[in-house]
Amino acid sequence: MMMALGLYVFSLSTTAYQQLQRQTAWRHPSNPRVGALPARQFVGKGDDTITLSGLILPEISGQRLSLDALRLMADSGKAWPLVEGTGRIYGLWIIENLQETNTLFFKDGAPRRIEFSITLQRVDDSQIELLGSLLSTIGNILR
Repeated sequence: MMMALGLYVFSLSTTAYQQLQRQTAWRHPSNPRVGALPARQFVGKGDDTITLSGLILPEISGQRLSLDALRLMADSGKAWPLVEGTGRIYGLWIIENLQETNTLFFKDGAPRRIEFSITLQRVDDSQIELLGSLLSTIGNILR
């Protein structure tokens, strides 16, 4: 397992990503001042975005239906816990965007090569502690 978003597992048999890009922002609005540089004030965290991009080759690894499962999750509008295979908990995330490019087609129109990119947006703030205890409880139940 590379990473799990809710109950969806990113892996070689589903959707293996080759790149994880994370962008985190902090908000510092400015106020203009006469004869001086604008004054800036820290007002808190901004957006936190993760983009996973990869390649599915249905003949070798990955499944075309995996992207459909991600679309169904996005359609629900729910936030999902994001947990790395190492156990690192990223928090609660929504699926903001899913991009798919199909190329190299079989006679029946099925693609041999599917490039994908999924953009996740973090929605929780300080609830990560609750998420950790929830995952630990679920782990104890499953043992």
